[in-house]
Amino acid sequence: MVSTGTPLMWALFGVLVVVCLVIDLGVHKKHHEMSAKEALVWALVWIGLAVAFGIGMSPFIGGAATLDYFTAYLLEKALSVDNLFVFIVLFSFFKIEREHQRRVLFWGILGALVMRAIFIFLGVALLQKFHFLFYVFGGFLIYTGFKLLVSKGEEVDPQKNLAYRLFSRFFRISDNIASGHFFVTENGKKVATRLLLVLVVVEATDVVFAVDSIPAVLAVTTDPFVVYTSNIFAILGLRALYFLLAGFMAKFRYLNVGLAFVLAFIGLKMVLAAGNWFKVPAAASLIVVASMLALAVAASLWADAKERQENKPSVR
Repeated sequence: MVSTGTPLMWALFGVLVVVCLVIDLGVHKKHHEMSAKEALVWALVWIGLAVAFGIGMSPFIGGAATLDYFTAYLLEKALSVDNLFVFIVLFSFFKIEREHQRRVLFWGILGALVMRAIFIFLGVALLQKFHFLFYVFGGFLIYTGFKLLVSKGEEVDPQKNLAYRLFSRFFRISDNIASGHFFVTENGKKVATRLLLVLVVVEATDVVFAVDSIPAVLAVTTDPFVVYTSNIFAILGLRALYFLLAGFMAKFRYLNVGLAFVLAFIGLKMVLAAGNWFKVPAAASLIVVASMLALAVAASLWADAKERQENKPSVR
């Protein structure tokens, strides 16, 4: 499983990510509340950058790898949107104001970049050494899709999170988050704040997310360069996307259904390819994934509009 990325391409990508993080931190260093318009602009900037990167790398990695990049990016972005609901629950539970949420999200994303790299390269190495894992990962994705389809949307309880229980047990936690810092000094001693606690829980939650998303992306391609770059670009725009969608996440009621079919399709694709029974073309994969997600979003918006129309007071 050879990477299409040369050392120079890896280096350029690393520099680009660092520049993006510096710009993101520098532009949003003040604790101001991000408006919907500002969030939309930045979400479009990150999406545009991901698209431009894929197009720019196309002559060097080839057409098939480029299609895999966009399929993986779209899949990871869709999974990220679905997982934003969990972040909303966490911030609400820990009573984190919007002006402090951006700081937690920034460092959470920074941690995710490192953890995703470990998961991706470990996953690629395991698949390269143990071929039967293709069947395991494929079966897991099909099962995850079925589980997502039949789930009743159980509410997330942060108190059941292992990271929350361990951190609360061994560390004293201060409610003083006015400064926006992860540590404050109380009675001459440094203690952790709720911001650090929620950051730990966010990072632990991202590990759980990676268990689903990384096998899904590896089912699209096992090219480390394509997998990592698509994954990282999807994560980079997560903070702006959160502030853009936080107010109306409930409108995407059928996103889980779309993701369920997408995961099942990707899992089946992986199993078929592993057994040399049938290899789904990269272009077909991109079309199927995009169509399923677009249909889920369109159905959600149509159902929401219909519900609002039915609940609209009649004029007599």
